[in-house]
Amino acid sequence: MNPTESIIPEEEQASVVGQDAGALLGIEKTAPAPSEEQTLRAVVEAIIYVTDEPLTLEQIAAGLERPKDQIARILDQLNEEYARQEKGITIREVAGGYKIGTKAEHHEAIRSFVKKMKPPLKLSMAALETMAVIAYKQPITAPEILEIRGVQGVGVIKTLLERRLIAPAGRKQVVGKPILYKTTKDFLLQFGLKDLSELPTLKEFEELRRLALSDELVEQAEPAVSAAERATPE
Repeated sequence: MNPTESIIPEEEQASVVGQDAGALLGIEKTAPAPSEEQTLRAVVEAIIYVTDEPLTLEQIAAGLERPKDQIARILDQLNEEYARQEKGITIREVAGGYKIGTKAEHHEAIRSFVKKMKPPLKLSMAALETMAVIAYKQPITAPEILEIRGVQGVGVIKTLLERRLIAPAGRKQVVGKPILYKTTKDFLLQFGLKDLSELPTLKEFEELRRLALSDELVEQAEPAVSAAERATPE
């Protein structure tokens, strides 16, 4: 007796043979396409995730041009899914709307993790200018940077070295043999670049420079404002 016949009922053998033949021919089963309801559910979830302010049921329904009862049903399904113990986030009703957030029981762990993270990189306008010169002209020496920027930058170069955004790249074979500088792997990581071919345009660097200048002006103004407030009689 064929071993297959003793284990698999006759009416199922044809489907098994078909499956085996498909496997032998390298034919893979494709996953069924998501239904319209599943697609809408994914869109609702994404919308709640990307918006800063809580969205009301009416806003979601109107924006997607769908009946409110359908959106309400989807929100109930999402709430039920996120309520499961293995989920770290949840959809909460906040100020009359819906918003994705972390579960309260994980707040302490999340707070502890965030405290251990490195602070975001913040460079002064001078540092950004120097960083741009090195990135586009590397390897380059300090005197060459000075010639391009028109101001001394020894302190800025030291800062960039300490932050490991640049590194020495040997010495230029000229009188005095000045040190050459180049960007580092940390530079790519901080600026989110795969390699130097993805360097932002000069226009984008100028925008970063403008933002840095704005931040510096705000920081310089804050002590002056505080001093003025202290000096103002009540």
